[in-house]
Amino acid sequence: MKIHIKNGRLIDPKHGLDTHADLYIAAGKIAAIGNAPKDFHANRVIDASHCIVCPGLVDLAARLREPGFEYKATLESEMDAACAGGITSLACPPDTDPPLDEPGLVEMLKFRAQNLNQARVYPIGALTQKLEGARLTEMAELRDAGCVGFSQADAPITDTQVLVRALEYAATFGFTVWLRPQDAYLAKGGVAHDGFVATRLGLPAIPTSAETVALATILLLARETGARVHLCRLSAAESLAMVRTAKAEGLNVSCDVGINHVHLSEMDIGYFDTNHHLVPPLRSLRDRDAIRAALADGTVDALCSDHTPVDEDGKQMPFGESEPGATGLELLLPLTLKWARENDIPLSQALARITHQPAHILGLDAGHLAIGHAADICVFDPEATWIVASSVLKSQGKNTPFLGYEMQGKVTATLVEGHVVFEAGENGQGRK
Repeated sequence: MKIHIKNGRLIDPKHGLDTHADLYIAAGKIAAIGNAPKDFHANRVIDASHCIVCPGLVDLAARLREPGFEYKATLESEMDAACAGGITSLACPPDTDPPLDEPGLVEMLKFRAQNLNQARVYPIGALTQKLEGARLTEMAELRDAGCVGFSQADAPITDTQVLVRALEYAATFGFTVWLRPQDAYLAKGGVAHDGFVATRLGLPAIPTSAETVALATILLLARETGARVHLCRLSAAESLAMVRTAKAEGLNVSCDVGINHVHLSEMDIGYFDTNHHLVPPLRSLRDRDAIRAALADGTVDALCSDHTPVDEDGKQMPFGESEPGATGLELLLPLTLKWARENDIPLSQALARITHQPAHILGLDAGHLAIGHAADICVFDPEATWIVASSVLKSQGKNTPFLGYEMQGKVTATLVEGHVVFEAGENGQGRK
């Protein structure tokens, strides 16, 4: 199909493109920008008046809940949510059931995702067998099966010797190791930030040192082994300062933060609102402001949804016993735009954090608009407003701290390889 996207404002952060121009798509690729190719006759015209046309979003952390947790969400529901959120490429952590520690499981997940013909799925393989932190997986075989990196998800490695061996092996083959720094003993049993809110509510606390102690170990071992490390979901001001220093020294590290931590703090827990039970926990206002500043100055490479759909029973429990996590695929774009507006960040710079920069971390040639490249595109209205409600979210998980909030910025169309996989209807609901 040949598609003509007209009257839109094209923004491509990677190539410094920000102009009003038409986009022409043929055979799943971008055929031209600006002027139509010779003898181009569109089968479909998309009017992007008053809209931004940008690369499809790239999300570094989206739990699709398959295999093993289909009662929380299905691949179909979460892929629908991704497309409704303008996301065309996403990485899924290995904490499925069973974990993604064998090539057959990875191949099955990729096969299922490809058959849906929606967003592209890039599995992150398990770093250790069953995520138990004891024996390394066959990383080379997992890479051949389609894994783009290796992680423990939220299961820390307590045996430092195992971590050293993992980093040495990864360095030998050029793999990226994804680690969320958290000391298992300092964080043991905790559910909230170690501050006055946790004290007032009587909740078991997780100090920032649980993150910084683990991060110090990771950075020292990364320097020693030469491994490429991606640091996931940092949450503390001190951690960001450590990463800033490590980058200045030339260490081969990158990092991301979850979109919820850009806007929320421990104060938002209120009276035991389990939708605010997240991993890592929402921290102090100082930490939140440090995250915003680190996003602006480039210390933080990417924003991610940290999408974690949880079934209703998992949230309707006392805070400390509830299951942590929040749905986020459909909120990644509007919450990124919200950060940009509140901090006077240029739109192109904000979009870079959710397009080509996460694509670079994944090692993908994605997240940009270039002639001859795959037409993975997000079209959104930056002024359109909508209310976050369970009935509106396509994800099977309705658990988000932003229920009832008004969002500004709404996806009107999503294309993957030139196919329209989502289009907003007249009533604001999506259709394929």
